[in-house]
Amino acid sequence: MVAEARKAFWVMVGFLALIWAVQVANWASGYSLSYSFGIRPWDVERLPGIVSAPLLHWSWAHIEGNSGPLFIFGFLAAYRGVRRFLGVTGLIAVASGLGSWFTADAATVGAGASGLVFGYFGYVLVRGAFDRHLIDIVIGLVMGLCFAYQFTGLLPAEGIGWQAHVFGFAGGILGGYLFRDRGARSVDKAQGDAPPGGSRPALLKEIEDLGL
Repeated sequence: MVAEARKAFWVMVGFLALIWAVQVANWASGYSLSYSFGIRPWDVERLPGIVSAPLLHWSWAHIEGNSGPLFIFGFLAAYRGVRRFLGVTGLIAVASGLGSWFTADAATVGAGASGLVFGYFGYVLVRGAFDRHLIDIVIGLVMGLCFAYQFTGLLPAEGIGWQAHVFGFAGGILGGYLFRDRGARSVDKAQGDAPPGGSRPALLKEIEDLGL
């Protein structure tokens, strides 16, 4: 697990470096990249924007606001395996992008990584319930409590692509089910192989394996 956690760390560092490099080019062009490659609802020719929109932002404040949660939730979504993470990312991007394309105002153009942020958030919240890994259940509970304010981003708001948030979040929950660890045993059964003393030593061992 430690090796996968290291891979997850560098994957997220690389992804953040990519979106910041794109931001520099976007800023230099007067944000024409966001207008040209963002999601324009109900425009069939702009469907490829589902792939490019998460890399684009509308301002420095926009990308700064997304970067922290993107790294935290992305890392937590990836540390169980980068291959699974890439599948979850693809599902979230499609769910967020298509949901926004079908439901947002046709006069708008959507761009930003917040759909991925909410998707990873949803995935981290429910993954433990589907995989039955004790550490993931604890992480989901802690993230839900620490980042409860994120739920306000799922509410309709003027000037915010809340549709991408809602469908990204739903995509993350769906990803938790579709990409669950099908070989995982229940927490109760797994504790049969845990160190003496019950679930606490088992949890500490998982934290140690994660490298925390």
